Amino acid sequence: MAKNTQPVAKRCKALGISPTVMGYSKKTTNRNPGGQMRKKKSEYALQLAEKQKVKFVYGILEKQFRSYYEKASRMPGKTGENLLILVERRLDNVVYRLGFAMTRREARQLVNHGHFTVNGRKVNIPSFLVKAGDVIEVAEKSRASVKFKRLTGEDAPMVTTPQWLEREKNALKGTVTKLPVREDIDMPIEEHLIVELYSK
Repeated sequence: MAKNTQPVAKRCKALGISPTVMGYSKKTTNRNPGGQMRKKKSEYALQLAEKQKVKFVYGILEKQFRSYYEKASRMPGKTGENLLILVERRLDNVVYRLGFAMTRREARQLVNHGHFTVNGRKVNIPSFLVKAGDVIEVAEKSRASVKFKRLTGEDAPMVTTPQWLEREKNALKGTVTKLPVREDIDMPIEEHLIVELYSK
């Protein structure tokens, strides 16, 4: 399986996004503090940076991202919004949003290792797209691990789930109550620039 192994803090700085978007609270970089960057970016550079930002945040490589774009363009509605909603529906992102993993990278690894079920069936494909009504649970055999036990104890970390997801209190179970809409995606993304880039 291909995966993105770029340094998080360095890449976040280059793309102008906060590491907290990635689930990292203490990542910083001291490289190039003065920032010898060109002040004005070309139209192409702005479009490319926006695409790279979404790919990096969700951990998607170019070939798969392109297929998401093509699928989004065939759906009714705005292509840019459809694209963001598709990547938001990925199982690894849902696991992260439900608070079962600290970062999307960790969520992807946990899904790969078969720690989650969707509607009672084991799914180990991070790019699996969830639907409204799907129930995501930690697999029975994984619940005894320290990693998941600490998510249900008294000192379990507080998790704010988006409106389209619901997590049962003190349970390793979450439900997709409805499909996400553009307003549910809280990152500063100008998706129209990605559409402009691909439609050239």
